[in-house]
Amino acid sequence: MSLKPYLQLTRPANLVTAVADILAGIAIAGYPFASWELGWLILATLGLYGGGIVLNDVFDAPLDAVERPERPIPSGKVPLRQAAFMGGSLLLIGVLSGFAYSAESGLISLIVALLTLVYNRFAKHSRFFGPLVMGSCRGGNLLLGISSVTPALWHWWPIALVPVVYIAAITMISQDEVHGGKRGYLFLAAAFYVTVHTVQLYVSSLEGNLFYACLFVALHALLIGLPLYKAMVTPVGPLIGKAVKAGVLSLIVMNAAWCVAFGYFGLGIFVLILLPLSMFLGKKFAVT
Repeated sequence: MSLKPYLQLTRPANLVTAVADILAGIAIAGYPFASWELGWLILATLGLYGGGIVLNDVFDAPLDAVERPERPIPSGKVPLRQAAFMGGSLLLIGVLSGFAYSAESGLISLIVALLTLVYNRFAKHSRFFGPLVMGSCRGGNLLLGISSVTPALWHWWPIALVPVVYIAAITMISQDEVHGGKRGYLFLAAAFYVTVHTVQLYVSSLEGNLFYACLFVALHALLIGLPLYKAMVTPVGPLIGKAVKAGVLSLIVMNAAWCVAFGYFGLGIFVLILLPLSMFLGKKFAVT
C-alpha cells in the first residue's frame, strides 16, 4: 500500500501554514519561553487541519469523480470509508491535543472541529456561508495559538477576525477555480486583502514595530497580489487556481508579519523560512 495518496489527502503544504498560525498566535500572546508543552498546540492544529481537509475530499467525492477524477478517493487509491475514518480520527486527535494543553485550548479545538464539519457538509457551496465558516476555522486556529497564554485570549481575540477576512477572500476565489469566475468576486477579494494588511500595519504601529512589519506585509502583498491581478485580467480556472494557491501558501508570510508586529523578529524569520518548505511540498502535493 502506498502512503502517498493518504498524504495527498492531508495537503502537506497546507499543514505547514497551520503550524505557522500557532506560532503567530504564540507571538501575539507574548508567550515568554519555548516549552515542550506547546507541542500539544502544534499537534492539535495538525489534527484539526489535516482532518478537515481529508473530510473535505470525503464529502466532495461524488463531485470530484466528475471534475477531478485523478484525486485519491475517486481514483480508487484511497477507499472512501478509509478516508472518512482517517479524517475523523485526525479531528479527534486535534481536539484531544487541545484539551491536553488547557481547557480553553480544548474548547477552541472542539469549536474548530465542529466548524470544519459544518463547512464540509453544509456551507461549502454557499457564496456567503462558505467563506465565512472557512475563515472562522482559520481564525479559530490563530486563537488556538493565542490560547498558549490564557489571559491573552480576552485581550487579543479580535485579531482572530483578520484571518477570517483573509480566508474568506481565498474561499470566495476558490469557488470558481474549476470553471472560471467573475471579476467582481476577485476585486472584492482584493479589497479583503487590503483590509488585512491595513489592520496588520495599524497593530504593528501600536506595538512600535511598524518598520519591520512593513517589510513583511509588503512581501505578502507582492506574493498574493501578482497572481490575483493575473486572474483579474483573465478570470479562467487555471489562473484562479494559482491565485488560490498563492493565497494559501502566503499565509505563512502573513503569520510571520504578526510575529514581527509583536516584536518577535527572530520568530518571524523562522516562520518565514517555513515558506520554502511549504512551496516545495506544494509542488509535490495538491494545495487546492
